[in-house]
Amino acid sequence: MENEILVDLSPLFRQYKSGQLERLAGTVVADAAPVDDATGVTARRVVIDPSTPLHACLYLPPDPSPNLPILVYFHGGAFCIGSAFSPTYHPHLIALSASARLLVASVDYRLAPEHPLPAAYDDCWAALLWTISPQADPWIRLHGDQGRIFLAGDSAGANIAHRVAVRAGREGLVEVEGAALVHPYFWGSSPVGKEGREEGWRRWMDELWRAVSGGKKGLDHEWINPAAEAEGAVAGMGCRRLLVCVAERDPMRERGAAYYEMVKRSGWKGEAELVETEGESHIFHLEKPEEHPKVQELTNKLVSFFSKPL
Repeated sequence: MENEILVDLSPLFRQYKSGQLERLAGTVVADAAPVDDATGVTARRVVIDPSTPLHACLYLPPDPSPNLPILVYFHGGAFCIGSAFSPTYHPHLIALSASARLLVASVDYRLAPEHPLPAAYDDCWAALLWTISPQADPWIRLHGDQGRIFLAGDSAGANIAHRVAVRAGREGLVEVEGAALVHPYFWGSSPVGKEGREEGWRRWMDELWRAVSGGKKGLDHEWINPAAEAEGAVAGMGCRRLLVCVAERDPMRERGAAYYEMVKRSGWKGEAELVETEGESHIFHLEKPEEHPKVQELTNKLVSFFSKPL
């Protein structure tokens, strides 16, 4: 039957034998208001590459001076849901732009399973190169410091930030000042530390990863499990500073902490810091009000990281 389910990865998506894809979350999109009344941050949608198509949402703080640091941001959503234009992200990125005086480019990369990895990695790498190119948006050319670039993301976006930093080191085309990984989506076939061992949960994580990676990459591939990558690649990451944020009740908390320890062991020459939020779970800062004390605490930590003088 045409409506027979081929893959059911609720609550994210279902794929049918007919070819139909039904996303069950992360489908609401809306452009940010042109001007945020509370902060004065202005925002607009831009086209990076019409052939992909690849878009971004730019955020510019009020009274912009030249040479603002540029934050290239990658949204989360397990590589298969979400958008740079999700209302979930606008308040967070507006707050970062205003408080840290950042010019933010939030990348709307292609999603799996229609576009399995490495599509998202390639799009986000292209977006990074665009920010330092003569073809970058006029806001970036007029107000951005194309020599002071930051990467950041949450969940799958944090995974992307890591992959982009590794590629930056390998290809040597851009020097990244810092990368902030918030609740990174890393996993593996064998549990780490206190990580959950429930068979059904781990099977679901395996099926999800296979779906978003085109069915060809297992849970011990370097894209999802950085511990499987040669430490030389991690040691050569093309950024000067690294901030890894984990949450105590996040099912992927152990992976984030293990990633931080691996980076320290690798011989990477940069400055790394691990921050843990007690009593909170995965991407809590996007689901709770900005006024929540733990949200403010994490936001302030990110602002401090981006604002630190060279």
